[in-house]
Amino acid sequence: MKAAIIKNTLVSAILFISILLSISFLTACPNGGQTSQPVRTVPHEAPWGIYKLDIAAQDITLVYSFSNDSLPWGLRLSNSGEEFIFAQKTADQPDESTEICSICVDGKNLVKITNNNYWDLYPVFSSDDSQIAFLSWRDTDLDIYVMDAHGKNDRLLHDSGDHDADINWVGNSIVFTAYSAIWIMNDDGTQPVQVTDYPDMGKWGNANLPAGDYDPRLSPDGSKIVFERLENTDDPNGGYNIFTINRDGTGETRLTSTFYSQGIANWSHSGEQLAWIVGAIEGQGKYHIYIMNSDGTNNRNITPDYFPPGFLCHHPNFSMDDSCIYFLGQWWE
Repeated sequence: MKAAIIKNTLVSAILFISILLSISFLTACPNGGQTSQPVRTVPHEAPWGIYKLDIAAQDITLVYSFSNDSLPWGLRLSNSGEEFIFAQKTADQPDESTEICSICVDGKNLVKITNNNYWDLYPVFSSDDSQIAFLSWRDTDLDIYVMDAHGKNDRLLHDSGDHDADINWVGNSIVFTAYSAIWIMNDDGTQPVQVTDYPDMGKWGNANLPAGDYDPRLSPDGSKIVFERLENTDDPNGGYNIFTINRDGTGETRLTSTFYSQGIANWSHSGEQLAWIVGAIEGQGKYHIYIMNSDGTNNRNITPDYFPPGFLCHHPNFSMDDSCIYFLGQWWE
């Protein structure tokens, strides 16, 4: 009898302690025992900003917020990783007011590099960051110009006779778009050679560009070029896919077959990955950041779920250690 009483007393004590512990745990964790997670949001100060996305942690940082009337475009990270260059104009000004600008990666020291009455855009650093190549409309079309990194000694580098576009500079070579094809030349403007020859290039449809190849980027070692090909001109947004090709025009490789409105791919500094923007899928606006291996495998959307639909991503650049993506963020309101 005494043993039974002791046993019942111990059971009651254990149950009482368990209840107390449960109450304490639920009080500390009001979500039924699950630790609450902070709600993550995208910093928002103006319609445009330079942002940094940690790929693994999915954390977002606002590096620089532009003034409300600024329209930046074409973000590029220097090879030293110390600054960005881009084109910028004031919203109510004509294209001729677009100038080349730079800013440090910490969001300080915004500098207007050009100051003229021409449409200057699409800047890119030379491999040693001492020069900048850019597009400028100074005659009847856009041509490739080059200047010192601080804006001095600007001069014509190449004029194909048509609009030149989409410059990229690695080592002693510059790749660009002309006549809806990818070209490569020496960085002194000599020996331009056509690299791609898509059979339907130049064919117009409902898209805002003709079929063809655009936005070439040389791999870090200069051996390969990534670009997007506009294959479906019936889609008003353009049905594009991502390709790579050797710099001599051999070894063309298809990396995607999605026909999204997508492109402006950039290499990681290791050369092992590519990041680009998917602007629309079957007419539905996205402007999400995608990443894949440079052979086309592991294609995935890395845009965090907490990004609101009205926040658009443009011009992704890998950080120097490839752990983060810098991009231009636009608030579409």
